[in-house]
Amino acid sequence: MSNVTIYTKAYCPFCVQAATLLMSKGVKFQEYRIDVQPELRPEMIEKAGGRTTVPQIFINEQHIGGCDDLVALDAAGKLDPLLTQ
Repeated sequence: MSNVTIYTKAYCPFCVQAATLLMSKGVKFQEYRIDVQPELRPEMIEKAGGRTTVPQIFINEQHIGGCDDLVALDAAGKLDPLLTQ
């Protein structure tokens, strides 16, 4: 199974949607809440190529993007292969 990391904030509906999609696939992921640990925000921005919104999702250190990007990958049938690497 892949190494999945997601940066989130509480009360973010897109964060909840992304996490729910990953959980529905049985994926365990490391979640970093940047509202609880704001010191992680600069790290997230750097890793995400300057993106400042949440969620920011990474699979095996590859930046996937946000919730819409994750959903689009799934709809295209490209998410499952990434998750099984």
